[in-house]
Amino acid sequence: MQVSSPDRLAQIREICEKAFAKQKSRFLVCAGTGCVLCGAMEVYEEFQRLLKERGYPVNVELMFEGQETEAGVGISGCHGFCQKGPLVRFEPKGVFYAHVQVNDVAEIVAASLDQDTVVERLLYENPDGSRCLTEEEVPFYANQQRVVLANCGHTNPEDIREYILVGGYQALADVLSKYTQEQVIEMVTASGLRGRGGAGFPAGRKWESALKASGEPKYVVCNGDEGDPGAFMDRSVLEGDPHSVLEGMTIAAYATGARYGYIYVRAEYPLAVDRLKIAIAQAKEYKLLGEDIMGTGFNFDIEIFQGAGAFVCGESTALVRSIEGYRGMPKVLPRPRTTEVGIADKPTLLNNVKTFGYIPQILTRGPEWFASMGTNNNAGTAVFALTGGIVNSGLIEVPMGITLRDIIFKIGGGISSGLEFKAVQTGGPSGGCLPYDLLDMQVDFDSLVSVGAMMGSGGMVVMDQGTCMVDVARYFLEFTVNESCGQCAPCRVGTHQMLKILEDITQGRGKPSDLDLLEELGKAIVKGSICGLGQTAPNPVLSSLRYFRSEYEAHIHAQTCPSLYCKDFIVYWIDSDKCPDPCHLCQEACPTDAISARWAKTPEIQQDKCIKCGICIDVCPDKYCAINKFTGQEMLNVLEKGRPGSKR
Repeated sequence: MQVSSPDRLAQIREICEKAFAKQKSRFLVCAGTGCVLCGAMEVYEEFQRLLKERGYPVNVELMFEGQETEAGVGISGCHGFCQKGPLVRFEPKGVFYAHVQVNDVAEIVAASLDQDTVVERLLYENPDGSRCLTEEEVPFYANQQRVVLANCGHTNPEDIREYILVGGYQALADVLSKYTQEQVIEMVTASGLRGRGGAGFPAGRKWESALKASGEPKYVVCNGDEGDPGAFMDRSVLEGDPHSVLEGMTIAAYATGARYGYIYVRAEYPLAVDRLKIAIAQAKEYKLLGEDIMGTGFNFDIEIFQGAGAFVCGESTALVRSIEGYRGMPKVLPRPRTTEVGIADKPTLLNNVKTFGYIPQILTRGPEWFASMGTNNNAGTAVFALTGGIVNSGLIEVPMGITLRDIIFKIGGGISSGLEFKAVQTGGPSGGCLPYDLLDMQVDFDSLVSVGAMMGSGGMVVMDQGTCMVDVARYFLEFTVNESCGQCAPCRVGTHQMLKILEDITQGRGKPSDLDLLEELGKAIVKGSICGLGQTAPNPVLSSLRYFRSEYEAHIHAQTCPSLYCKDFIVYWIDSDKCPDPCHLCQEACPTDAISARWAKTPEIQQDKCIKCGICIDVCPDKYCAINKFTGQEMLNVLEKGRPGSKR
C-alpha cells in the first residue's frame, strides 16, 4: 500500500494500529549482532515452532484485518545490554528475560501463556539477589534517556509497518506539506543539535551552508564508517532502526535541495547492510523514498556504499573520495568544505548516523524539547559503547551533562575485577585517558575537550588499577599508525616515531629524555597534520602523560611497571611456602615447558624459558597466592638471589 499523500500516512497508521491490536501478546527476540552471535535466531525459530504447534498465527499481517491470536513472535533491534544476550521481551507486560537459550523457550511460553507467571531464573539479577521484572527496572536502563535508541529493542527493524505504527515518517509528511526549506533548517538550528560524528559541528549551520551552496545536483551522505575499536553505536542504529536514518536523510535532502543520497557503511557490518537494503526497498514500495515522495513531487533516492574498513574514511573528504572510486585519502589543506565541494565537486551534506536519527523526533516533538535536554551549547543525548573493565557493558544513551561517575558506577555497575577504578578513555583511539579526579566532570563536547579528551563518535573504555597506562597509550597509537593514509609527514612519520618511543619504554629501554620528546612530537603532529586522524592521534599519549606521568617515570627510572602488566618488567615465581602440596596444573599447562619439578616437589619456573604468558596463574587454584609476579628491583632479587624473603 502506497503513501500517496501526507494525509494518507495517518490512515495507514490507523490500519496498522487496528491490525496490531488483534495480537494480544508477543515475544520479541533481540536480533542485534551481539544477540545473534549468541544464538538469538535459534531462539526466535524455537518460539515460532512452539507457537505454531499451539495453532497460533505467529506473524500478524498489519496491513489487513488478519485474525486474532493469543501470541506472536518477532525480532527487534539491539537493546544495548549485549553481554546479557540473547534477550527476550514479553509484551504487553514488558517482561524482560536475559541469557535465553533454546531450551528455555518452552518454559517461557508455558509461564507466559498458560500460568500467567514468569521464569524467575531468567530475569535480570541485581547484586543483592533481587530480580527485575521489566527492562525499565534494570539499573543499566533506568539511568538512561533513550532518544535515538528509543525504537531499538521495541520494533521490528525489517518491517516498515512497525516504524509507521510508532509515528515513523510523520515528520517527513509534515515537512513536505507544511514547511519551507528555511523553516526546517531553523528548527534544526533551534534544537541545538551538533553532529554526532565526533567534531560536534552545529547541524543547522551545516545544513544552511549546503542549502546556500551553488551547484547541481546536491548530495546527502550518511557517515556510517564506524572504525573505532570496540565501537558499535552507528551499527546498532542501522540494524535496529534503519527507517529513522532514512527519514532523517530525506528531510535533510528536502531542506538542502539534494536529490541523491549515500549511506557509507563498512562492509564488516553485513547485518546492517542487509537491513538497510530491506528498509530502502520498503520505503520505495510505500512511496516514502524515490520518485514523487508521498505524491508531493519531491524526488530523493538513497544508495548504499560499502567501505573497505579504512579508519581514515571517517574524515569527510576521504569518505567522499572513496565514494568517487578513489583511495580514501583526505584532501590537502587548504580545502573547501564538503557542503561546497563534495561528490563530483558538487555540494554534499555529510552527517553521522545518529545525527540523522535524531531529526524525525526533533521535528515531531519540537526543537525546544530537544534543546531542553543536556547542557548549554550541548543539547540532547549522547550514545556510548561502554566497554572495558566494567560490570555492565553495552550500548547506552544518556543526557549530555551526565557525569562520568554516574555512567561508570550507576549504569555500568562499577569495576568488574574488584580492583579500584583507574581511568576512562573516551573518544576512541583519538580520545584521552581521564583519571579518578575527573569522575565528577560533565560529559559533553566542550567539557571533554577542555581536559584533553573528546566525545568522538562514542567509545568509552573503563580501566582498573591492573591497567598500564603507558601500554594503553601504545595500543591506541599503534592503531592510528596502522590506519594513517600516509599522505602527510607529521602523521606518517611522527606517529611512528612516537610509537617506537612507547615501545622502548614498555620494554625497558626508555630514557629520561623520552617524555619531553613525546610531548614535543605530539604537539607538532597536532599542528602539522592535514586531517582529524593525525590531529587527534597523539591524544592518548598526551593525556596519559598529563594525568599518569608517574607511570612513565616508573618504567624509565625504576624499571618497573606499577600495574604488573608489561612483560619485560615481570618475573613469575612459585611460592613454595604457599604451595606445600603441588597439583602441577601449572606445569602441565605451560606451553614452553618452562616449569619443571619432581612430582612431589614444588615446581620451579625457568626464567630463560618463561614467555610470561600468564597461563600458570590462570590454571593455579590459588591464583595470585601460589604464583606471584614481581617487578623492578624485586625482579633482580628473584633472578640473582632467589624469591624475595626466601631463606637462601
